[in-house]
Amino acid sequence: MNRQITLAARPSGLPTESDFRLVESDIPSPGPGEVLVRTLYLSIDPYMRGRMNDAKSYAAPVQIGQVMVGGTVSRVEKSNDPGFQPGDLVAANSGWQDYALAKPRELRKLDPMQAPITTALGVLGHIGLTAYFGLIDVCDPKPGETVVVSGAAGAVGSAAGQIAKILGCRVVGIAGSDAKIRYLLNELKFDAAFNYKTTADYRAALAEHCPKGVDVYFDNVGGPVTDAVLFNLNVHARVSICGQISQYNAAKPETGPRLLGLLILCRAKVQGFLVSDYAPRFGEGLRQLSAWFREGRLSYRETIAEGLENAPRAFIGMLEGANLGKQLVKIAM
Repeated sequence: MNRQITLAARPSGLPTESDFRLVESDIPSPGPGEVLVRTLYLSIDPYMRGRMNDAKSYAAPVQIGQVMVGGTVSRVEKSNDPGFQPGDLVAANSGWQDYALAKPRELRKLDPMQAPITTALGVLGHIGLTAYFGLIDVCDPKPGETVVVSGAAGAVGSAAGQIAKILGCRVVGIAGSDAKIRYLLNELKFDAAFNYKTTADYRAALAEHCPKGVDVYFDNVGGPVTDAVLFNLNVHARVSICGQISQYNAAKPETGPRLLGLLILCRAKVQGFLVSDYAPRFGEGLRQLSAWFREGRLSYRETIAEGLENAPRAFIGMLEGANLGKQLVKIAM
């Protein structure tokens, strides 16, 4: 049987496990030109929270009863396409289920001799590409500039901070535990970092850690942290809006925007983006990320839950900041 996790209810605020339902169906058979894949690892990402809402934002919502969306590392089980053979390892978008059908154009072959296969869901996949284009294309950081990253110990944030270091920038990270701060400073070699959960005055902390101001801000969280960064922007600063995870579970939207006048004073650029905007350039991004990875300049951490049935719990934990680095769910061997 094919186990699937579907959306059972639209959450109000932070999702609960009752918002999901584990169901079973027959394993599908591939038709002409189709490939049957079995999920090995499932990617758990903040954007999934937005897809649980009824209103369309950047993508269509998951409907009640539909399988939750998500990227996967999968193994080809059956193939009706000459380009794929049983046993091939692929990056796919199979969602929260054991088996799925895919078109060949939806699959990317993986070579486990080049990198661990889970990196296709992290630094050598959409996570790394998000950090790469969101930092380099949107913000164009220059050597010596100060780059602040919020959500810095998460999958995207940790990659963005490392890329900024590779480019010769001074990097300051913001994260939500002392263990995460130690990770940023000791392993990723950020120049400074602070724990927002134990910091009373964000503006003062940023002024202390960014004595020359902030030139680039890679924003994963929004809310009061981002408000404080805006007060510390330099003239002609650039802000990349990658995520707003502090707002995703809000029952009511916070009042705003209220600090846009600061952008006039510092003549700053603020730009949101979706990594899918850069699909024609994914090859470029993956080549550069892979080169940095081979050189040992781009590292990663993973938090791995076991079992498809535990995907909802892992997802909720990720929204609460329980993960270090990339959150994955191991489905099968």
